Amino acid sequence: MRCVVLREPYTLEMRSMDMGHPGPGEALVRVRRIGICGTDLHAYRGNQPYFTYPRVLGHELAVEVVALGPGPTHVQVGELCVVLPYLSCGTCIACRAGRTNCCTHLEVLGVHTDGGMKEFMILPVATLLSGRGLTLDQMALVENQSIGAHAVRRAQPQRGELALVIGVGPIGLGVVQAAKGAGAQVIAMEVNPLALAFCREVLGVEHVVDARTDPLQQLESITSGELPTIVFDATGSPHSMMKAFEFPAHGGRLVFVSIVKADITFHDPDFHRKELTLLSSRNATCEDFANVMTAMAEGRMVTEPLITHRTTLEGVIDSFDGWLRPEAGVVKAMVEC
Repeated sequence: MRCVVLREPYTLEMRSMDMGHPGPGEALVRVRRIGICGTDLHAYRGNQPYFTYPRVLGHELAVEVVALGPGPTHVQVGELCVVLPYLSCGTCIACRAGRTNCCTHLEVLGVHTDGGMKEFMILPVATLLSGRGLTLDQMALVENQSIGAHAVRRAQPQRGELALVIGVGPIGLGVVQAAKGAGAQVIAMEVNPLALAFCREVLGVEHVVDARTDPLQQLESITSGELPTIVFDATGSPHSMMKAFEFPAHGGRLVFVSIVKADITFHDPDFHRKELTLLSSRNATCEDFANVMTAMAEGRMVTEPLITHRTTLEGVIDSFDGWLRPEAGVVKAMVEC
C-alpha cells in the first residue's frame, strides 16, 4: 500500500468555493459511506476538546474518485478508496520521526477542518488509499479500527500477555481485535452488559468484567491476583481513566486511547510503587491503516457485526439524537450516501 505524506500544511477550507475542479495533487470524490464515532457524538454534545463551531462532521469515510487534478497520482477515476483523514505537514519534528498522527500542524477532517458528511468533497490525493478487496462498509470502518490498532502497537504486547480493555465501544472493540491479533489474552471491562456479551459472543473474548461491581476483585480472580500487564482505557470518562491506575500489574503499562476535555490525576506513590508506564495514543498512521485493511481483506477482523444502525445522509438529523441514548444499543452507526 502506498502511503504519502503532505509536504506542507493543507487547509480544505481554502478549497470550499471550488468543489468541481480539483487542483494539482487533488481529487474530487463522492462520499459513499460515513461511519459515526465517539468523536462525532462528543462534538454533537459540545464537549470535544479540539473543536471550533460550526463544523461539518465526518472522518470515517469510504469515497469514490470522480475527478483528478493535474500531476502524478496512485488512484484512478472510479476507484473506491479509504480516506486517511489526518492532514499532516511532513516536515515537523513528529513527521520527521514518522509519527504523522501527532504532527504539530495536524488537521483532522471533521475535527479541525470540515469533514465528509456531504455528497462531494475535494481531498489531497495523498489521503486516498485504494480500498481494493474491501466492501464500502469495511472501508468506512478502517479509520475507527486503526485507532485501536495504533494503541496496541504503542503498547507492544507480547504473545500470551494479559491485556485489559476498559470501555468496549467502537474504539475499544478495535483495541480488543488488535490485541487479540497480536496474541494477547484479552479481558474486556464495561458497565454495559450488552457490550460485554458482544465481546464474548462475537469477538471470542474469554474473560469479561462488569465494571459496576468491584472490578478490581474480579480482575484479581481472573489473574490469580497478579493483574493484567497492559491496560487500555477507551471509555472517554475521566473517572474511569483515573480509576484505571489501580488495574495494571507491577511494571505494567497504562494506555489512554480516548481523549477527554478534563484533567486526569493519580496518586503518585502508587504510580511509582508499581513503576507504571503511562502512554497516550492519538489517531493512527498509514502503517496502522495498512495493517487493518490487510486483516479485513484476509478475514482476520470482524467487521459487519459491528454495524448495528444505518441511515441515509438525509436521515442523519432525525437519527443522531437517538444514537446518543444508551438503550439504543449502538455499536457502530453507518451513513449510506
